[in-house]
Amino acid sequence: MGTEISVAEFSDIVQEFASYKLSIQACSAKTVDEYLLDLRTFFRFLLAKERGIDPESEEFLEIDVRAMDLGRISAITTGQIYDFLMYTGSIRGNQSSAKARKLSSIKGLYKYLVNKRNYIETNPAQNIESPKQKKALPKFLTLEESLSLLECVRNDVDSKHRVRDYAMLTLFLNCGMRVSELVGIRLSDLDPELRSMRVIGKGNKERIIYLNEACRSVLVPLIQERTSPQYATVRTRALFLSNRNEQISVKTVQHIVYKYLAMAGLEAKHYSVHKLRHTAATLMYQSGNVDVRVLKDILGHEQLNTTQIYTHVSDEHMQSAMEMNPLASVAKPLPKVAKKKTDEDEDEE
Repeated sequence: MGTEISVAEFSDIVQEFASYKLSIQACSAKTVDEYLLDLRTFFRFLLAKERGIDPESEEFLEIDVRAMDLGRISAITTGQIYDFLMYTGSIRGNQSSAKARKLSSIKGLYKYLVNKRNYIETNPAQNIESPKQKKALPKFLTLEESLSLLECVRNDVDSKHRVRDYAMLTLFLNCGMRVSELVGIRLSDLDPELRSMRVIGKGNKERIIYLNEACRSVLVPLIQERTSPQYATVRTRALFLSNRNEQISVKTVQHIVYKYLAMAGLEAKHYSVHKLRHTAATLMYQSGNVDVRVLKDILGHEQLNTTQIYTHVSDEHMQSAMEMNPLASVAKPLPKVAKKKTDEDEDEE
């Protein structure tokens, strides 16, 4: 489990649910942590109302939720869930996406208790509709901004990790992988001829990412460095190492990306590591004419509708498409038509 929350903070039934998500559904530890964080907030809200504790106080954050056992969870009503969702919006300032995630966590727990284990008979969250979310287009770097970002790493000659960092950003921008997938790459995951690599995606699902020439060109010096005698005593077989010669962390990668985004003058646009994934997907779709179904497999999406967000096109592309219409040049003016005489015209004559 992650470091933010411990499963021991919960009753036996919630611990059982967390174990089910990890072992049976093969969810990642991060995903299960998110479920538990949402459930802890939900349980604290219920206990705070019961005990007259201000939900904005420090005391709220200290509420022990182990009291929420199967009996108490089975007694929760639909109205209490609605109250919680209103609280998350009005007091915690959660937007629709955050409220939807919290509701999903609650529904997940009750689906397990009702449908999977038959511990209880009714699901109070079953008919609660998820908050509508605005479908925002993904933010991404343009081709020029991507090249500028890579150039900043190339020119950072004072960095002792330039080879590593250049390889990381190149993989992000070419392969569209998640940051968790990148940090988990091991030397053994690379094809000996660097034609492909294996990554472990969401839900511990394995997929193969094929490598292009740019990826091969940055991986060759990185592997030479990583397999040199100076790393002979390093225990981890991770490809990307930290300053302590351990597997690099997600936070360290995020820090590195933010550093170079700032150097490239792009931090003001609120780009992030995940935006590099959006960039790779968008450039492949818009400039590489990659079929959306192929893109789905490259990105490791479960559903095609997740990938279809990348089928948006820029205003420039739409304008270009209009100009390519073969009828675009057919702009002949209408011929002038002689005005027909009316009875009134004849009278005037």
